[in-house]
Amino acid sequence: MKRVTFTWSFLCAAVLASGALGVRTLAQLPANATVYASGLEGPRGLAFGSDGSLYIAEAGLGGKTSTVGTCQQTPAPVGPYTGGLTARISKVDTKGDRTTVVSGLPSAVNAMASVLGVGDVAFLDGDLYAVLAGGGCSHGNTAFPNAVIKVNVKNGRWTNVANMSQALVTYPAKFTSADDYEPDGTWYGMISDDDVLYAVEPNHGQVFSVTPEGKVGQVIDISASQGHIVPTSIVALDDVFYVGNLNLFPIDPQWAKVMTIAKNVYVPNPLPGFGAPFGGFGQWNIVSSKAGFTTIVSMKVGPDGLLYVLELSDAPGNPTPGKGKVVRVKRSGDIEDVVTGLAVPTGMTFGPDGRLYVSNLGAAGGAVGQILRIDLPAVQ
Repeated sequence: MKRVTFTWSFLCAAVLASGALGVRTLAQLPANATVYASGLEGPRGLAFGSDGSLYIAEAGLGGKTSTVGTCQQTPAPVGPYTGGLTARISKVDTKGDRTTVVSGLPSAVNAMASVLGVGDVAFLDGDLYAVLAGGGCSHGNTAFPNAVIKVNVKNGRWTNVANMSQALVTYPAKFTSADDYEPDGTWYGMISDDDVLYAVEPNHGQVFSVTPEGKVGQVIDISASQGHIVPTSIVALDDVFYVGNLNLFPIDPQWAKVMTIAKNVYVPNPLPGFGAPFGGFGQWNIVSSKAGFTTIVSMKVGPDGLLYVLELSDAPGNPTPGKGKVVRVKRSGDIEDVVTGLAVPTGMTFGPDGRLYVSNLGAAGGAVGQILRIDLPAVQ
C-alpha cells in the first residue's frame, strides 16, 4: 500500500471521507466518562483558568470566502480552503454553563470538509493566549494571519501578539511535503513554560517560542532530521521538551512516537518511563524517542507525574469513530490504555479536581463537539 503524507487537516478530512459522518450520532461513551459540555464547534485545545472555568479552543464552521488566484493555495485534494470568521473561544464555568469569551476569529474549511480555527489555548501569568490555525490568505482570511493572540477574558477583546504565518516565512522548514503544503500552517498545540509560549506547527514540522512581548524564535525544525512526521503536541519538564507526532496516512498503529528534545549535557529528571538521555549539543536536538503510540493529538503530565497521551484513532487505515483513546506511560515504560471508546478526540487537559477533560467529536464537523470528564483508573 502506498504511504502518503498528510497534515491534521488531511486526517480530519479522512474522518469524513471514510464514512465517519455517523460519528455525529455516536452515543456510546467510555464507562468512566460523563458529558461536561456539548454543542461545541470543533473543540480542540483546553485549559483551566484560575477561576476554575474551562476555556475551549474551537475550530468553528469555516466560511465561504475564496482567495484562489490571489495567493498560494494548499494543493488538491486537500485544498483549496474557503474562510470566514466563525471560530471562537468558549468558557464552561464551575456550574457547567457555556459562554462565548471571544468570537469572530478566523476559521477555514478545505475541499475535503475539514475545518481549522483556534488550535489551542494556554495561560501565562494569569493571561489567556490562543494560537490561530484558520487564518492567512491560503485559508481565505486575508485580514487575519495565523497568530498568537492575547485574550481579555472579562470583555472578550483580544490583541495580536505574534504573526505565525510570517514565522513560517522567516524560518522555513528544511523539509515540507508538496502533497499537502500549507503556506500559513496548521498550528495545533501550545503550552506556556518559564514565561514563554511554545507552539507546534504540524505541517512544516517545527516548534516555535513566543514571548508575551511578541518575539518569535524557532526552537527546533523537527523536519530537518525526521522528515514529514506531523508533530502536534508538546509538554515541558525541567528544561526538556517532549513532542508527540501524528505520523503518516493511512494509519499504521504504534508507529507514532514521543521525542525527547533537549540541549543540556544531561537530562537529570526525565519523565517517568523515558530514561535519562544525554544531550550536549548546545542547541535543541532530539536526543531520544519512545515509539508505540498511534495518531498523537495531545499530551499532558498528570497529577501523578506520568505522561498521558491522547490518540485520535488507533485502528489501521482511516480514522475510526470509537477507536480514540488515552494511554499512560507507566514508570516501567510500559504503555497502558486508560480510556477507550472515544470518537475522534482532539484535545485534553487535567482539571483542578484531578480528572481528565477531553475534547470528543472534535474532528467530526458541525456543532456536535463534546467535552468529556473522565475518572481515570488508579496506577497499578
